[in-house]
Amino acid sequence: MNRTEFIIATAVALFVAFVLGWLASWLVQRLSRASQAELSELEAMATALHDAEEARDDALRQLEAREAELRSKLQQTEAELRAAMDGLRDARAEVAALQAHLD
Repeated sequence: MNRTEFIIATAVALFVAFVLGWLASWLVQRLSRASQAELSELEAMATALHDAEEARDDALRQLEAREAELRSKLQQTEAELRAAMDGLRDARAEVAALQAHLD
């Protein structure tokens, strides 16, 4: 086998490999193409996911608002409790002073 025959044989082998690779790529692309039904199903899933994300965001906003409201009520209740305890302490001191005055 001389040099020219070797070059021709190599060129033919490379061309055959290229054609086989191109055919394999075309076949895989043809078989993996999504049908219209699959595309509409994917669109429906995307819409459902978007709606679910919006519902989650709304729920988180409502949760944050409710937490802020409850925190405010807790602070008010604690302030009222402190005021009641201060009033009770003052009343006890006054009772103790009156009992000491009576004795």
